[in-house]
Amino acid sequence: MGPLRYSINVTLDGCCDHRAIPADEELHRHAAETLGRADALLFGRVTYQMMESGWRPPAGTRAEELEPVARTIDAARKYVVSSTLEQVDWNAELVRGDLGEAVRHLKRESDRGRLVGGVRLLLALAELGLIDEYEFVVHPRLAGHGPVVFAGLSRHLDLTLVGRRELGSGAVAMRYEPRR
Repeated sequence: MGPLRYSINVTLDGCCDHRAIPADEELHRHAAETLGRADALLFGRVTYQMMESGWRPPAGTRAEELEPVARTIDAARKYVVSSTLEQVDWNAELVRGDLGEAVRHLKRESDRGRLVGGVRLLLALAELGLIDEYEFVVHPRLAGHGPVVFAGLSRHLDLTLVGRRELGSGAVAMRYEPRR
């Protein structure tokens, strides 16, 4: 059974709006490495559609340093949690029914683990205790606006630091596991 990991970029004031995050080549390499550790991606509808519009366009339509991330995301198996989408493509499969049961099943079928992305799906999975590892890439920027991660969490989650990596930009990638 593989772990369910979560990774997100945030500013110092907790903003996770991708437009507020300064990106560079090293951050993209780190993202490609993180994506490469998983055998599939798990998204909610909003994140799936955002990722598809940003990463699916044909090669040659983006900067060269983005191509490794784009190829990794494009090739990855994707699972999409949605009650409103009728169908998905782009190596994707819809996940329906009981979220906890569905994600436990996906974890059992995994060798290297699954990587979850998004904000609302994360909250539901955290509430169910299904996230095995959290990574926060904290950028030295104050955005002054939201959205923020974990808004509405019903209880505290205590975490243990299991890894740390400083990037040249001043961003710090910190990996945590839940205290059990």
